[in-house]
Amino acid sequence: MLVLARRVNESIMIGDTIEVVVIDIKGDQVKLGIRAPKRITVHRKEIYEEIQQENIAAMKSEFKEDTLHEFSDFFEKKGKEAEDDEKK
Repeated sequence: MLVLARRVNESIMIGDTIEVVVIDIKGDQVKLGIRAPKRITVHRKEIYEEIQQENIAAMKSEFKEDTLHEFSDFFEKKGKEAEDDEKK
């Protein structure tokens, strides 16, 4: 693990496109600002781990083609209702 010391308003670069800036330090809490391209997702680690667990659970779940058709029909119906409302 690379360990760097930074002060408020100082930053580090990760690659060419990600900048991490120290915004504030109060007691044992550090506020960081992160500048990154929109295509790169940024999450707190605990949220990232929850997303990973949900993805694993989704991969293990049984796919039912009928459910996909139900969703498709539902959204198609909602789309047509929205178009009808716009015409009014």
